[in-house]
Amino acid sequence: MMARKGLMEQDLSKLDVTKLHPLSPEVISRQATINIGTIGHVAHGKSTVVKAISGVQTVRFKNELERNITIKLGYANAKIYKCEDERCPRPKCYKAYGSGKEDNPVCDVDPKHCRMNLFRHVSFVDCPGHDILMATMLNGAAIMDGALLLIAANESCPQPQTSEHLAAVEIMRLQHIIILQNKVDLIQENAAINQHEAIQKFIQGTVADGAPVVPISAQLKYNIDAVCEYIIKKIPIPERNFISPPNMIVIRSFDVNKPGYEVDEIRGGVAGGSILRGVLKVNQFIEVRR
Repeated sequence: MMARKGLMEQDLSKLDVTKLHPLSPEVISRQATINIGTIGHVAHGKSTVVKAISGVQTVRFKNELERNITIKLGYANAKIYKCEDERCPRPKCYKAYGSGKEDNPVCDVDPKHCRMNLFRHVSFVDCPGHDILMATMLNGAAIMDGALLLIAANESCPQPQTSEHLAAVEIMRLQHIIILQNKVDLIQENAAINQHEAIQKFIQGTVADGAPVVPISAQLKYNIDAVCEYIIKKIPIPERNFISPPNMIVIRSFDVNKPGYEVDEIRGGVAGGSILRGVLKVNQFIEVRR
């Protein structure tokens, strides 16, 4: 029995995988079931918007922090909620927290009466925007169910990697895209309107044609509640097959050993990725293929 205050109880001895669904309360209480990538040109706010939604800083490595850019794929999970009271105004009725948040927190719009219901548990794949890191971005695109395309409002559209990232997800046949017009706090209203028109012209005839364009300031967390609403309404939960033999795609690996470890302290490499189907269990034998 797995119990944690505020989260749905899980009894692994009675778990019936044939009845599981990506939105089953016992699943999304602890596990993200949809992968959403953040794509776009370098320094357009991809990591900042992930932090604004999840509270997690995906830029972690020393060389990333020194240069203030994403170099490796970053990961962060977030739970997205909606207030149970239909009178709660939108988009304020939508809210995001980190993965450890309870399943039914109090709504901060009207904390006296309302609780919030968990609608999505999302895993964000934060992709680097620099041109020399396109291979890393493509690895991340392989597991995406949807994408947030970041476009900085204070620069002309499109920038080089804006076009390349959009072309990449089109090759991957990714259909569910939300465009975030970031940094609107840095420009005047007329400039934002003109760039919105440029964005619409840019996406015409692409896989993002018809995608919603949401003006935001990730730094100030302006309109992040609207982003949460669009994630729920515009990016559907993909079908997940929990019955078939497990199949996982590995998109990164890393060494957890620190310099100076003794031989008997050395641990094996760690692989990261996404389980495409099936369920992995403790002590289960797996086969690694290239």
